[in-house]
Amino acid sequence: MRYTLRRATEFVIESIVRLSGVLAIIFVVAIFGFLVREAAPILRHVTLGEVLSGTRWLPTSTPPQFGMLPLILGSALVTLAAALIGVPLGVGCAIYIGELASPWLREVLKSTVEFLAAIPSVVLGLLGLLVLAPFLRELLDLPVGLTALTGAGMLAFMALPTIVSVSEDALNAVPDSFRRNSLALGATRWQTISRVVVPAARSGIVAATMLGIGRVVGETMTVLMVTGNAAVMPTKLSSLLRPVRTITATIAAEMGETPQYSDHYHALFLLGALLFATTFLVNLLGDLAVHRGQVR
Repeated sequence: MRYTLRRATEFVIESIVRLSGVLAIIFVVAIFGFLVREAAPILRHVTLGEVLSGTRWLPTSTPPQFGMLPLILGSALVTLAAALIGVPLGVGCAIYIGELASPWLREVLKSTVEFLAAIPSVVLGLLGLLVLAPFLRELLDLPVGLTALTGAGMLAFMALPTIVSVSEDALNAVPDSFRRNSLALGATRWQTISRVVVPAARSGIVAATMLGIGRVVGETMTVLMVTGNAAVMPTKLSSLLRPVRTITATIAAEMGETPQYSDHYHALFLLGALLFATTFLVNLLGDLAVHRGQVR
């Protein structure tokens, strides 16, 4: 009787877990299908190539123009700059926490980093608006502090908890025998870290980078508040010091004022579908990197 009850309980639990996994896949597909359905009508008037390569986003002009390239490049510029700032800082922080810090300091730093993830994005947006933007404006003698660089700095800060946490876990997963053997062969502590431990944890660090980028690609409130929201083409390196507009900020700023089922409405859903596909791809690459590291 007990065996039968236990088997029945296991069957129920396994069925719930299996159903949860299937539902998660169904929800993702359903969300993407909804976005595509709402975006499709805009393609009756313009081709996908025209909206992706168009350089003017003027949805309320006559006739309206739905060139999405400035928004795509603006998102790419801010995300890439955030990665260039956040990844070295996050990996360096993870190395210090995992390899160099004393046990009590390690616990303090880990708790602090995890707390950063709990700060609402709108609070970070206010911090960027009131602190970072004026600082960069005065430091670089800019006409306005709401620039791509300001948004990148705040997004890098938001990506740090993910990058630090995953990278530190990858470093901790490296067997201690690697460290002992390296030190026994005469390597210094830093040589052991840089030439043994970090290469051994490379897959996990790559996964941390991809997951951190995935975290900032879809961020909305912060970039809406600190990037200036100018739909211009960021074609030069100096564009980092100028206002830009991202896909997420465009959707957040315009969806509430857009007539339902208008061309503008459908164009915003097309932006949402592009953002969904990009975020899904980035997170998929990060997940593949994690599993690659586990196999090794």
